Amino acid sequence: MKVWDISPPVSGRSPVFPGDTVYEQQWVARIGPGCPANVSAITLSPHVGAHADAPLHYADDAQPIGEVDLAPYLGPCRVIHAIGCGPLVGVQHLVHAARGLPPRVLVRTCRRAAQTWVDDFSAFAPETVEWLALQGATLIGIDTASVDPAASKSLQSHQQLRRLDLRVLENLVLDDVPEGDYELIALPLRWVDADASPVRAILREIRQ
Repeated sequence: MKVWDISPPVSGRSPVFPGDTVYEQQWVARIGPGCPANVSAITLSPHVGAHADAPLHYADDAQPIGEVDLAPYLGPCRVIHAIGCGPLVGVQHLVHAARGLPPRVLVRTCRRAAQTWVDDFSAFAPETVEWLALQGATLIGIDTASVDPAASKSLQSHQQLRRLDLRVLENLVLDDVPEGDYELIALPLRWVDADASPVRAILREIRQ
């Protein structure tokens, strides 16, 4: 069974939103006389790399990631290509692949996922988030840093997620994934109070 790893590598070179916490790793123990194991300490924003935002990320009175239902992060999924769509993914960029949509929809906007921070990435138009929910989506994902533009202060697409009770994945790598249907596995960690969690997101081909 073929597997697509759709998570970017995470290191100190991973791009983060300006002002966010970069990935750092320090060794607190190394194998040597009297020490049988290597042990590290890691500091990072939970939004580094492929990640799942919690409702708490965009609403003070909402669930942290450790309390969300895992069901949306596991199951049938469709990858839709909207490469070169411009600043916002509109309904017109997705409708060609909308027939019989499964509950999870991942949108590829890049020919190659960004290796450094860029401000002009593609995001979701708020009405597109609503349209996907009306098609039965419970989770949406994108291969850029956010479902909202980098300069947004109102986070309209995030607020649509909150209103419609949708889950979201950001910073995916869909460079080598053909448009079509897959099984998604992208479980967030049970970080009790966190506003997001890293995921190791993969797609598996669906057996006929």
